[in-house]
Amino acid sequence: MIIEKTKLKDCLIIKPRIFKDERGSFMETFRLNILEEVLGREIKFVQDNQSTSYYGSIRGLHLQVGEKSQAKLVRVVKGEVLDVVVDLRPDSPTFKQKFSYHLNDKNNHQLFVPKGCAHGFACLSEEVIFAYKCDTYYDKNAERGIYFADKNLNIDWKIPEKDRIISEKDASNPSLSEFLEEI
Repeated sequence: MIIEKTKLKDCLIIKPRIFKDERGSFMETFRLNILEEVLGREIKFVQDNQSTSYYGSIRGLHLQVGEKSQAKLVRVVKGEVLDVVVDLRPDSPTFKQKFSYHLNDKNNHQLFVPKGCAHGFACLSEEVIFAYKCDTYYDKNAERGIYFADKNLNIDWKIPEKDRIISEKDASNPSLSEFLEEI
């Protein structure tokens, strides 16, 4: 595995070594000791999630707050997404900065999203199967979000406005400034 740092503190791109032969391919998708060595701390994933989405779907920007804050290790099993992370940790040197990266079933890259960061993705292929590990259990009471189209974040989701599929919940999330007033 090759692990690269991104411009956001502790947000990492994980690139697996893929072994191919006439039978197909093999790759190691997770190795705890390597991730912990790069992070410089222990991590314990407790929940795996998977979603299916269709072209134009934008999911996010989501996070859990407080003691229920989650770190995530995300990847695409099928299709392609634009994955977006926004640093919402007031004590971070990259506070309020964003990072986006293409994840797909060709490069098989993964993204480690640190606690305190909002996360979302846009489906760029006909169908996407998206999988992720979380280091804290889902808690509805700790769930928060930021409006995906917040003008201050100016995220280019790579989906024309007419083709966007947004849940009611995500469409009604607060702006970044409203979110920051609450914390």
